[in-house]
Amino acid sequence: MSQFDVVVIGAGPGGYIAAIRAAQLGFKTACIDAGVDKAGDAPALGGTCLNVGCIPSKALLQSSEHFHAAQHDFAEHGITVGDVKFDAAKMIERKDAIVTKLTGGIKFLFQKNKVTSLFGTASFVGKNGDFWQLEVDDAGEKTTVEGKHIIVATGSTPRPLPLVDIDNVNVLDNEGALNLTEVPAKLGVIGAGVIGLEMGSVWNRVGSEVTILEASPVFLAAADQQIAKEAFKYFTREQGLHIELGVKLNKITSGESKVSVEFVSAKGEAKTAEFDKLIVAIGRVPNTHGLNAEAVGLQKDDRGFIVVDGECRTNLPNVWAIGDVVRGPMLAHKASDEGVAVAERIAGQKPHLDFNTIPWVIYTDPEIAWVGKTEEQLKAEGVEYKKGTSGFAANGRAMGLGKAKGTVKILADAKTDRILGVHMIGPMVSELITEGVVGMEFSASSEDIARIVHAHPTLSEVVHEAALAVDKRALHG
Repeated sequence: MSQFDVVVIGAGPGGYIAAIRAAQLGFKTACIDAGVDKAGDAPALGGTCLNVGCIPSKALLQSSEHFHAAQHDFAEHGITVGDVKFDAAKMIERKDAIVTKLTGGIKFLFQKNKVTSLFGTASFVGKNGDFWQLEVDDAGEKTTVEGKHIIVATGSTPRPLPLVDIDNVNVLDNEGALNLTEVPAKLGVIGAGVIGLEMGSVWNRVGSEVTILEASPVFLAAADQQIAKEAFKYFTREQGLHIELGVKLNKITSGESKVSVEFVSAKGEAKTAEFDKLIVAIGRVPNTHGLNAEAVGLQKDDRGFIVVDGECRTNLPNVWAIGDVVRGPMLAHKASDEGVAVAERIAGQKPHLDFNTIPWVIYTDPEIAWVGKTEEQLKAEGVEYKKGTSGFAANGRAMGLGKAKGTVKILADAKTDRILGVHMIGPMVSELITEGVVGMEFSASSEDIARIVHAHPTLSEVVHEAALAVDKRALHG
């Protein structure tokens, strides 16, 4: 029987990073994962994020943006193109190649850092002295491994919709949405969250008529509403996404080639919409199925999340849990940082992880990103604040890129000027938001950002202007 200092269950962005960091710290480490490639005939590390989530979706977003630019934007640059054609199968092939390269990269990193990679599903068996016993099931071939420390990083799965079954033929989850080889004439999306907006944007740009149905009466409720309202305008008026908020679904019928959705609009009108394909993107739920948690008393809450303290310790000694399977935002970078932190805690270190400075990004066009408190949250909490905003419309770099749309907003404490939140919509704000994250991590004031020299011409100058605007001394607006 193999014994390890640390055994990680799951090789997603939380698990594989935790395993690598544990190995770097001198622990004999194993990582157990049951992921397979698209063909289903070989192991594939990386979890949902790398195989059917973050990475492949960004590949498709980029491809669709290029196609849209060739059709609509090149002419203003003096570039004339002929009959632009789109090959969905080729786009998917490119996406798959990127995924294959990156999953292979994790395998290389495991070898480099001497992490033992075990294929199969893992479940708790019991305890043998100081070691936890896990059964690894590889298609019926079962082995047992032992670990002094166990890190559960089993991630999440798409939240099911009771009205219809996901078949990934006509009714799709995120995986099915990433593998369409033909452009559906009419595409329906249930859910106007990150996945719904990103996938809706991809297929809208390449020719689908996209309708997004959202139960919430508020668009992007988690985002600052000034930014959310601006995004809604871009998506609906300029890009042609049809977004209905406050809907109540009544019935979904999936036929041989069509999917019918019956719903009630926010105004109380009964409606029926028919689609060629329907994407269900109503969130995700923690994946604890098969862990045999009950047998060892691993505590879960009423929503299925593994209960942990502020340092990711479960109720069992030397059993930890990270990522989507525990409280907090379901974000790959949050899982990775938790993985690093747990490995370092096992080594006796005191790492720091602040949930208040974890950035959020939606990779639409324009992109949306934020960190910290929204204006709505500050009002609800009774916090006195001041704000500064600046737009990309007058930014030379943005104009040169042909992407002069969007806004940066900085919220700061009214008395101390400490930055409380940064909110953005515009070009490449997925990169720009890091300035806000760093500033907040170091307890910066808006004055600190305003006093930093920003290169010209760059998109970051809009962040600089927003910081100046907090003190009502913007120079370009």
